[in-house]
Amino acid sequence: MTVLGLISDTHGLLRPEAAAALEGVDAILHAGDVGRPDVLAALRAVAPVFAVRGNVDGGELAALPLDTVASVEGIDIYMLHILRNIAIDPAAAGMAVVVSGHTHKPLIEEKDGVLYVNPGSAGPRRFALPVSVGFLRLASGQRPEAWLKMLDV
Repeated sequence: MTVLGLISDTHGLLRPEAAAALEGVDAILHAGDVGRPDVLAALRAVAPVFAVRGNVDGGELAALPLDTVASVEGIDIYMLHILRNIAIDPAAAGMAVVVSGHTHKPLIEEKDGVLYVNPGSAGPRRFALPVSVGFLRLASGQRPEAWLKMLDV
């Protein structure tokens, strides 16, 4: 069994509450709008990090891929920042999970047999939206399980 930490839209701010919430995960997926390279460096102190580029990621962060596919426990995960920019049909491509960010709205939903997870924003608070991270539990031969954690900041 593998537990992944999901984070997005840090916009240059890695809150200590977010880093603490991710302690103990096997790896971290950052769904873009990292904001500053030191955010990824700090996350790497918690667990290995896989990240995609968000619409505000410039400079050295512009080298991050726009999307990526990870296979964990035999389960395929597609990650990108802006869901409406998805270039594949996840179900047809055999993806079990799609992780995205951008909206700052934490969300878990299933559509066409694919689990869609947006961990929300772990960076500066926007509007009245919560500050949050997400988690994904993966085990070979089992359905992926996702949950969200609202941070008390």
